[in-house]
Amino acid sequence: MYNKISYKTFHNEQTVLNILLEDFMDRRQKRTREAIFKAFTQLLSKYNYNQISVQQIIDTANIGRTTFYSHYETKESLLEDLCTELFGHIIDTAKGIPHGNYQFNCGISSDSVFLHLLWHLQENDYNILELLSSQNNEIFIQHFKDNLQKLIQLQYAEKGLLKKAKLPEDFLVHHIASSFVNTVSWWISNKMKESPEKITEYFLTTIEGLV
Repeated sequence: MYNKISYKTFHNEQTVLNILLEDFMDRRQKRTREAIFKAFTQLLSKYNYNQISVQQIIDTANIGRTTFYSHYETKESLLEDLCTELFGHIIDTAKGIPHGNYQFNCGISSDSVFLHLLWHLQENDYNILELLSSQNNEIFIQHFKDNLQKLIQLQYAEKGLLKKAKLPEDFLVHHIASSFVNTVSWWISNKMKESPEKITEYFLTTIEGLV
């Protein structure tokens, strides 16, 4: 009986230790990833992407070379992950998955997606405004547009909401995404004086009749 109890107690304690260790490792990896993101975005706001070296990212993040390569194989894979972090939530939002402080079920209102995006931009996570207006803005604008097209495909095309215009669906998806990106660029260049609600109103006016 003693041996069985001792073994059970040891097993339970070992399980708890494993869970705590796993949680600690996850938190440490998250902190490292955030440090790399922060360093990378700082460099991108100052230098051309092609001029930034992995060593600069490592030095700015204050991490070891081995640590960097345990997270990313190349600078390109880091860029892809950063863009996914910045813009990937768009698809989650469209599917009704909560993101940050905002929880929308966009199946109820497609318009709320665009308003959510503007609110998110206004929060300026990872200095996204600086990235969209920096000398590397074409890289991020393209990723932004790619994700927007996926969003519009989900929120409009797949729900049959683009049939009213009687134009090719892929053309309309591209047109709406490009219009929203241009709207955001104009908003940023004007120092975001208008509220997200007002900009959403402007944008929806420009696509009125298409959806």
